[in-house]
This record gives sequence, structure tokens and C-alpha cells, in this order.
Amino acid sequence: MKDDTAVRVLPGRVLELRARSRMACSALAWLPLALWAQSDAPSALPVPPRELSPVVVTATRTDALAFDVPAAIDRIDSEELGKARALVNISENLGGVPGLLARDRQNYAQDVQISVRGFGARSTFGIRGVRLYVDGIPATLPDGQGQISHVELGSVGRIEVLRGPYSALYGNSSGGVIQVFTADGDGAPSLKFDVSGGSDGALRLGTVASATQGGVTYVASASRFRTDGYRDHSATERTLANIKLVLRPGDDSKLTLIANGLSLPRAQDPLGLSRAQFEANPRGVDASALAFDTRKTVDQTQVGLVYERRIDPANTLALTTYYGHRRTEQFQSIPVATQANPLHPGGVIALGRDYRGVDLRWTFKTVLLDAPLTLVSGLAWDDLGEHRQGYRNSVGATLGVQGALRRDEHNDVASADQYLQANWQVTPRWLLNAGVRHSNIRFRSADAYVVGPNPDDSGRAAYSATLPVLGAMFALERDLHVYAAAGRGFETPTLNELAYRPGGATGLNLGLRAARSTSLEAGLKSRSAPSGEWTVALFQTRTSNEIVTQTNLGGRSTFQNAGATLRTGFELGWSQYFAQNLRAQVAYTLLNATYRDAFSTCATVPCAVPGQVIPSGNRIPGVARTSLFAAFNWMPPTGWRAGAELRQVGRVHVNDANSDAATGYTVVAANLGYSLQAGRWELGSFIRVDNLFARRYAGSVIVNQGNGRYFEPAPARTWLAGASATLAF
Repeated sequence: MKDDTAVRVLPGRVLELRARSRMACSALAWLPLALWAQSDAPSALPVPPRELSPVVVTATRTDALAFDVPAAIDRIDSEELGKARALVNISENLGGVPGLLARDRQNYAQDVQISVRGFGARSTFGIRGVRLYVDGIPATLPDGQGQISHVELGSVGRIEVLRGPYSALYGNSSGGVIQVFTADGDGAPSLKFDVSGGSDGALRLGTVASATQGGVTYVASASRFRTDGYRDHSATERTLANIKLVLRPGDDSKLTLIANGLSLPRAQDPLGLSRAQFEANPRGVDASALAFDTRKTVDQTQVGLVYERRIDPANTLALTTYYGHRRTEQFQSIPVATQANPLHPGGVIALGRDYRGVDLRWTFKTVLLDAPLTLVSGLAWDDLGEHRQGYRNSVGATLGVQGALRRDEHNDVASADQYLQANWQVTPRWLLNAGVRHSNIRFRSADAYVVGPNPDDSGRAAYSATLPVLGAMFALERDLHVYAAAGRGFETPTLNELAYRPGGATGLNLGLRAARSTSLEAGLKSRSAPSGEWTVALFQTRTSNEIVTQTNLGGRSTFQNAGATLRTGFELGWSQYFAQNLRAQVAYTLLNATYRDAFSTCATVPCAVPGQVIPSGNRIPGVARTSLFAAFNWMPPTGWRAGAELRQVGRVHVNDANSDAATGYTVVAANLGYSLQAGRWELGSFIRVDNLFARRYAGSVIVNQGNGRYFEPAPARTWLAGASATLAF
């Protein structure tokens, strides 16, 4: 039973919206039968197996067949995106990528958790260790911290995921690269409306308009989502808008404008649960979340411009520039007594961030020793200006309100990178890829809060690295390729990881060093109509100066450098079409991620000197040793559609000491839908059930949470129903 928290957040509206959403969703559940009844139900006819079409990717900065790239790379196309899904979290669409674990935290005050081969697993806020791009615009800031909540999934055309050594060519914090692309608006004008709703008062309304007219192509989309949340104190509302406009001034030039906005007026934060709380009531919250009304507000606007110019058949230039502003306010559950210390930065975080950047890239195609050679070189500059303030989260006896100022500083992070890549088809069977990137990243902080015993904590830090990558591929047969790759990467601390110093001292933790890694990978790729498409990859990554948590309490995390870590693993991906429209897909990952050197950390808070020894051999927390995704989907262009998915995730340790863990789980989902073409209208509907057998499990964990509240419960059985209507003009 829910408490009245959601009603407090949205006075006078929540009860009405709940009733309306239940009525609407009940009606949606019957739409597949209604649409079928109004049409001539098609009969199943024998059809030949579907021929495999080539999959083109751009993650290596040139158009290339994924099958011909000496790296682990996957592409998720529009026919897979959004099929019988909520279109709310990007994690909905990433389950079929080996080596990648994306978790929906059921907490819209935090971003989804995404890790690639163990990179990014320790993040308790945002996404780090993985580079994010949306239509070529970085969604990862120059310090390595990223978020992807501004993506309007209703208009996404494809997602590309690059893993392994080649990711390092994107610079800082590139344990993997995820690129999201808005669909192209090719064709006659069309207008789409969709609605979906289901468990816990979830309701999403969306619209997409697209067309190509003359030399102009556009795609514009918007959506509004609200939910009461599975857990108490987890209600949210979110509005997204995105536009992509493509102009072609001439046959050899292309100009793309991308603009988007995010409004998250109030997202309640249910925090994590302790083991005892999780087992007693997974829908509950800790009392501190209610006492301090923990929550987050976010507003973001962003605009980007990409200009591409083909100078001649051999030379092409591309210029990308962007600017964005993001405002965040977050109320945390830090006790009033803790903030009595005049050096404490408070329990309310107010962030204003302006970020901008430019990337100039030149592509040159030539011949070397009678073999095709493509060179890509570029310069990239990115800058982040941050105004960070901290306030008390109380006024007198009233909790959860903004109080006195306790922190005020201006931070700036700037990166200047140069990169060069080469792709050489030495012989029809041999392909060589090589590249190098040099990165310089500078942090500066100017302290404007010098009050009483609080000193001037201004400071600066700088990091640099040269990152080489080398890969080779050999065609054993036309449909069977073997490849190997090696490369070096690095990961600087983010501004959030620098924000607090151990032991309660003020100012930025500028003594943190960058982590550095060496990665090796070998793999096989095969594709044919009889056996489908499959990939196998073996990998190893050794890291020094791994950045790890030292303390984590009340939303305040401090970090330190540990010694070496080792990540080794195996990935398998397979997909095949049967009877033209039946697709089977499997993704399996085996990953061992361990500390190779012992280090000391804090067992209690406050902690001036780390006293708990983490032995060599302990598993890196937040990383599942095994994960499996399997799906079967019947997807004809019109008529009945159906699908089933199985997800298995192994045990996940919650802290460096490995003293507790979220147990492994296996969950099943199923969906049924119907699509109808009626003149200029395309109509569709679906119903979906997740966690079909109502398995209780933790969908994600908060790594090294100082109060022991590690667990973020996943929902029990949930349902979702949706309908869409597209009009072609």
C-alpha cells in the first residue's frame, strides 16, 4: 500500500491521473483484439529464411561494416528499439549487448547504471567509465561523468555499442562507447502518436513528426512520462523534446542541427535499503528519505551543429560544435547534527553547469602499396564550467528545505585532444587498424566560500595521456573473420569524485591520480543465412591506480587510488531469423573482475585514517560474474506480434570487502501485439508483462554505501499496455 507522499508532490492531480491511467491502460490491453477484429486476419504462409543484411556502424568514425571491424561492436536498429516497450529508460534496449550491463534503478533521481566489461560499475550517480554520444554530441563531460536522461527514445533510430581496446580512441573514461542516433526523417511527412501505461501509475504520452521535403529533412519528437513509482517516495514526472534538422546546401555538403530539452521538475529519491529493510519490505524506504523529503530537480537544454563537407573524392571535413546548460538541485538525507560542523558543505546540492565543445575531423582516402588506406585525424576541445553550491537541508526544526549557504565554488574542466586513426586493407583478407589519441585535461577550482574556519580551498590539477590502439583482422573465409586488438586507456577522477576530501577536510580532493589500463582482445565473427550471425570475444584489462571509494555516507563519497585490478572475460552473441519474421537472440557474458593489490579503506564514518584492509583477490563490487539474455520475437510487418525474453544476472557484491551481495536472479518477460495498415494509417498496440513469475530481487546496488543501504529493489510482476497511430500524409 502506498503512502500519501505522491499526493503531496502533485496535489489535486495524482488521484485523478491514477484513475485515468488505469482506465486508459485497461482499454489499451484490449486493443490487439479490437484491431484484429477490424481487419482481415492474415494467414501464415511459408516463407524463405531471411537473408542477412549488412550492418553499417560509424563508431570507428568512418562508415564500416560491423563484420569487418576488428573490435567488439553491436548495433541495435529501429526494428528492435521500442518494440512493446515503455520507451522510458535506455536500459530497456541494451540487454542484448554482450559485455554490457544496464540497470534500471527504479529511481528517476538517479540515472540508469551502465557498465561495460566492469567499467562504470562503481558509479552511484550518473554514468562514468563509459563514453556517451547522442547524434555525435558528447553526453559525457570532459571529466568523464555522463548522463543520458535527455534522450527521447521515441525518435531513436539506432544505438551503437563499442567495447574493448578501440574505445580508448574516444579519450578519457572510455571503458566502452555508446552512441545514440535519432532516426532519419526520410520519406513523406508523417505524424505519430503513442500512449502507454501500466503498473504503479505509469503513463507515457509521445509524438513524432518527420519528413523530407526538398533539401530539408526533419524529425521532431516530444514525450511526457509520469509514475507513482514501484517504491514509496519514488514518484516522478519528466518531459522530453528533441529535434533533428538536416539541410543539404549542395551535393557535397550536409548541415545537421540537433536540439533537445529535459524537464524533471521533481523526482523523489527513495535511497537504498539495508539487507533487513530489503527482505522485510522491498517497496519501502528508509525513514530518513521521508524526513528530509529526498528529491532532485533537473532542467537541461542543449543544441549542437554538425557540418560535413566532401572536398573531393579523397578528402572530407566534418565540424561538430555544441553547447548545453544543465541545472540540478538535490536534497539529501544528511543528519542535522552532522552539518553542525562549520566545515560541512550541507545537505542540499545546487549545480549549474554550462558545457560546450568543438571537434574538427578530416578524413583522407588514398592507396598505399596498391591497397586502400583511410586516415582520420582530428582536434577536439571540450569545456565544462560548474557553479557548485551547498546549503543546509533544514531551517530550524523544519527538514527537507533549503537553509543557510555552506559551500560556493566555481569549477572548470577543459580537455584538449588530438587523434589520428588509420584503416588499411592490406590484402583482400588482411585488414589493419591503428590509432593514437593524446589527451590533456585540466581541473580548476575557485572557492568563493571563505567564512570563519572554512579556508580558501581553490586549487588545480592536470592529467595527460597518450593512448595507442592497434588491431588486425583476417578473413579465414568470406563469412568467418578472426581479429585481435590491443590498446591503452585512462580514467581521470570526475568533479563529483574530486568534490570531497577524506577525513572531513574542505576543498577538492586534488591528490587523486588517473587510473590507467592496458586492454587485449581476440575474437571471431561469423555470419551466414543458415547459421545466423554470431560473435565471440576474449578480453583482458589490467588497470593501475584504480579509483575506489574510501567513504560513502549520506550522499557524500570520497575516493582514493588503489593498486592494480584485473578484468578477464568471455562474450558470446548470436542472432538468427527463422521463417523470415521469427528472430532469436542470445547474449552471454562471463566476467571476472578482481583487485590484484591489497589496499586499505574506511570501515566506519567519520574516518581520518583507513583501517580496513581489502585483500588481493576480492571481487570488484557492482560487477556480475555472469549475465545472459535470450529473446524470441515474432515480428511481421503487420498482423500479430509476440515475444519472450529471459534475463539472468549473477551474484553482485555490494562493497569492496565482499561482505554482502545481491543474489543472482532470472526473470522472464512476454509481450503480445497487433499491427494494422489501414490506408494512410498504421495502427498498433501491445501488452507486456515483466518479471512474469514475480521474482524478488535487487535490480541494482549502491556500491560501498556507508550506511549499509546497498540495495535498490526491482519491481515484482508489472504490466504495460500501449497503442500507437501513425498518419502518412
